[in-house]
This record gives sequence, structure tokens and C-alpha cells, in this order.
Amino acid sequence: MVLTPMGLRFMGRVIPCSIGKGGLRRAKREGDGATPRGVHDIVGCLYRPDRMARPVDWALPIGPGDLWSDDPERPDYNKMVRAPYGGSHERLARADRLYDLILLTDWNWRVAHPGHGSAIFLHRWRKPGHPTEGCIAMAPQYLLWLTQRLRPGARLIVP
Repeated sequence: MVLTPMGLRFMGRVIPCSIGKGGLRRAKREGDGATPRGVHDIVGCLYRPDRMARPVDWALPIGPGDLWSDDPERPDYNKMVRAPYGGSHERLARADRLYDLILLTDWNWRVAHPGHGSAIFLHRWRKPGHPTEGCIAMAPQYLLWLTQRLRPGARLIVP
């Protein structure tokens, strides 16, 4: 799948999407709000079982205690962690529906480099055209359609 100025191109479709409020950037830094340029593998899928059925057999459920560390000073930076957690983090089981379904990319992951930016997800958008903190967001029906056609290792190209 390829990010284009018109949206995310995949299987002959162009899916409208939003990118980070910091635009596209090669030299991504923690907190810059940018979507990183490059080729990113899809390495996982998370979903809220209290809000939807399991979308694909490789999806993992998330619940109230699941967090994502965005604390570059911690050894578990840019990894899923559990509450209670003393470092800076983002709650995965949000009150809104943005993270009901998440595709995980390999941005700054397996071995995270502090300060290079934490997770880049593909997730539901807040509203059409509303920028993200660096992730790629889209309408829930397109996210589900995409998820059901991808496999781990599929590539996201952000030119």
C-alpha cells in the first residue's frame, strides 16, 4: 500500500486518510507530529473485543490495562506495556473509538532508538481530514476493509 496525495492506495482503491499534523518527514522525532517517510512493515493488529469482533486471526485483543510507552527514557520505549506504568504512555483502550482497531507498523520498532518517535499506527480517524499525531487515520469501514486484506509483513510506503 502506498500513501499518495489523494489517499492510501491499495488493491486498486484509494482510501481517504489523514496524516500527522507535522506533515511527512524523513528525520522523525518524538513529539513532532510528523508521519515518517519510508517503507514500513505491518507487524501486528490490535482490537477492542468489547467493541468489535476479531477482525483477522492474527489480531490481538486490548483491554483497559494496555498502554503504549512513548517515554524515550524507559527501556520499554515504543512497546506495549501494562498499567500501572510510571513512564509517559498512551492508553490503548481509549474512551473514544480511535483505537478500536489498530494496525501496527515497524516504525522505530523492535529495537527502539530513543527520541526517534514512538509507534506509527493505522487507526480510525477523528473526522475526515483531521490530522493525527503522526499516525495514518481513516474511516472505520476502510480500516476494517484494509485489515481484512493485509497480512503481517505487508508494506506501507510513505514516499
